[in-house]
Amino acid sequence: MKKRKKIILALVGLLLVAGIIAIATKKGGNEQITFQTTQVEPGDIATNITATGTIEPVKTVDVGTQVSGIVKRLYVDYNSIVKRGQIIAELDRTNQLSVLSSAQAQLRSAQIELDYQKKNYARYAELKQKDLVSLAEYDVALENYRKAQESVRMAQQDVARAKTDVGYTTVYSPIDGVVIGKSVEEGQTVAASFSTPSICRIAKDLTDMQCIAKVDEADIGEVHEGQRVTFTVDAYPDDVFSGTVKQVRQNPVNTNNVVTYEVVISAPNADLKLMPGLTANITIYTLERSGVKSVPAGALRFTPEPDIFKGKYVIKDTSAEHKLWTLQGNVLTAHKVEVGVTDGIRTEIISGMEEGTTVIQSFEIGSTTTPGKKDADKKDKKDKKK
Repeated sequence: MKKRKKIILALVGLLLVAGIIAIATKKGGNEQITFQTTQVEPGDIATNITATGTIEPVKTVDVGTQVSGIVKRLYVDYNSIVKRGQIIAELDRTNQLSVLSSAQAQLRSAQIELDYQKKNYARYAELKQKDLVSLAEYDVALENYRKAQESVRMAQQDVARAKTDVGYTTVYSPIDGVVIGKSVEEGQTVAASFSTPSICRIAKDLTDMQCIAKVDEADIGEVHEGQRVTFTVDAYPDDVFSGTVKQVRQNPVNTNNVVTYEVVISAPNADLKLMPGLTANITIYTLERSGVKSVPAGALRFTPEPDIFKGKYVIKDTSAEHKLWTLQGNVLTAHKVEVGVTDGIRTEIISGMEEGTTVIQSFEIGSTTTPGKKDADKKDKKDKKK
């Protein structure tokens, strides 16, 4: 009897488990699959890279002096507008005038010596014709005359050099522009012994600026001349400035083992908002395609799982690398497509699918409500209120 009871209890347990499995299976069969669809339609595809850079004038000139001296007068200041040939500064020219005076005196002395040697040579030449002097004496007179000529030429060059140095004590602007930097003040001594000291820095045209961007070596291969660029500066966070890539410099810059390349970007500045030295946050559009036949990139990643769709849909797959799926009735059909460029959001469809076709992008699984459940829920809510 006890064995029979155990067998009966085991059978009852198996029946209960089987019932639970059957209920679960029945519930799973009521799960509804909802498809999110999209269309093959014209769209814009764009890729970009970001970088930082510095705003600079297109052309700047450091105006210096080639002679040493004390700055006697300084005629410009920051933001001064100057014209080509305008006097910027004057140095004390006492030393240069002294050198010029000495050179002129040397020239006069050399000229006197030349006049004497010329007359002396003429006398010896006349005596030689009469055989009254030896050939050696005649050659000495000729050599002295030629030396005197060379001395005069050297003295003339010294005078010209001294005059040039006097001229260098007046500093002129080499271009039209705006003074953006000043290195000296009146009364300061500048020494030109080893390098040309700078007086000021002039930017040619502040309405035409440029941005020097530092692009990482991983991105530089995508950057080419003519690409569109947008950038912002912290001084005007709500303004977006535009430009184009003018030059990709081949010179690498290694900073703390990080290699970057300089990219020159035009930066029109008609309203003069952009100032030299501002830091720019730059976006370079490396790819821009407008109105190309495309789909969201997720549509190319959709794949119907047999375990989920089996028994509910007929799956017609293809072995193509890239494919899009369509749904007609309960038939899921894969279509081979050829893809082009992508920006990670949209992907170009070159061939294999007509524009306007509806394709599957993704799906969701949700349980359907069993018959009568809504009425039971309403009744429970009423009972709770009572």
